[in-house]
Amino acid sequence: MTMKPASELAADPATIDPIEIASRDEIAALQLSRMQWSLRHAYDNVPHYKKAFDDKGVHPDDLKQLSDLGNFPFTTKADLRDNYPFGMFAVPREQVIRIHASSGTTGQPTVVGYTANDIEMWADVVARSMRAAGARKGDIVHISYGYGLFTGGLGAHYGAEKLGCTTIPVSGGMTARQLQLIQDFKPRVIMVTPSYLLNILDEMAAKGISPEETSLEIGVFGAEPWTNEMREQIEQRGHLHAVDIYGLSEVIGPGVANECIETKDGLHIWEDHFYPEIIDPDTGEVLPDGEFGELIFTSLTKEAFPIVRYRTRDLTRLMPGTARTMRRMEKVTGRSDDMLIIKGVNLFPTQIEEILVQIPEVSPHYQLELFKQGNLDELKIHCELAPKAGDDAADSARSKLAEQVKERIGVSVEPVIHEPGSIARSEGKAKRVVDNR
Repeated sequence: MTMKPASELAADPATIDPIEIASRDEIAALQLSRMQWSLRHAYDNVPHYKKAFDDKGVHPDDLKQLSDLGNFPFTTKADLRDNYPFGMFAVPREQVIRIHASSGTTGQPTVVGYTANDIEMWADVVARSMRAAGARKGDIVHISYGYGLFTGGLGAHYGAEKLGCTTIPVSGGMTARQLQLIQDFKPRVIMVTPSYLLNILDEMAAKGISPEETSLEIGVFGAEPWTNEMREQIEQRGHLHAVDIYGLSEVIGPGVANECIETKDGLHIWEDHFYPEIIDPDTGEVLPDGEFGELIFTSLTKEAFPIVRYRTRDLTRLMPGTARTMRRMEKVTGRSDDMLIIKGVNLFPTQIEEILVQIPEVSPHYQLELFKQGNLDELKIHCELAPKAGDDAADSARSKLAEQVKERIGVSVEPVIHEPGSIARSEGKAKRVVDNR
């Protein structure tokens, strides 16, 4: 199938929600009224927020303009864990019709709840996101995000149905079966993590199937950081448009922001429901649009689980709207808590990814291993030879990778080149770092 130009896949203006292209003044007025409601709702119904506001000496009535939000306290993941399981809910538990939770791999799980209205809003913003990505009513959508307590699968599922799509709830894993269903059901859209899409493409290559022979035209990728370099590789190798979707369970799940397929220039935040700020991660100071820092979100319409100035730890910047009036966030390629410090040098896993995808001798499957050499932290980069690499490719790849990391990041590393298929594959979010210190 010939890959259509992205410009031909843009949403029909008649289908776009009017608020997406409203004036900034209209958006700000709506945000202010909704934020005043949300702060009052949280203060009146969540003991944590009442105490946090009182301790900071602020009250919901103090919010007279949007900039006043900077006077209110932050919410952190620790706050959510301290109130496990239902202490952050703002409605009686009987009104909560859905519960999701984080995996809890780094501590106590964080639990979030949804009223019927919350689920409806969530479906709306995911449908809006999918439409921005090029999906249309009547499309067949193959969903490879995990179902269950993780918000990805059901969030994508309800949004696809809301848009009017035929939804295939495959979930993750069973890669050979995924490929068979893609061949048999002929979906136009796939929703999946970028790392797992690479697994599907590997399966295609192993079975001699060209991605051009499949029906896939659009991939909506989220749940883990990925670079524009990875986008280029996925688009070239997968012969489909790769579009970024952003979300996190504490804010709603997938659908907080999405790229528009015609521009792919950052993710438009659905600001009528989620108010963004950027802060200096060290001082907490609110930064002006355009400056790089930590992303903060305040929910404007959530009933069961309002969130006030939640510290996402995601690092990005805010930019003016392009395809939509709503502001864009730059692609998230790192989190403050994902940052590694090796011999005094700050390093993010996505920086390694950017280098790997430019070395033809290796594939983009990788894992970083931290270990101690004496008193010093050291880093091994485990990656694989590309399937068609020559016999002498390992030495060349090892040399290129070490040189590029030293030149571009400023730290010496030990590349370890494995045979194709050796790096553990992910069926959901990829585990990029193994700490053996």
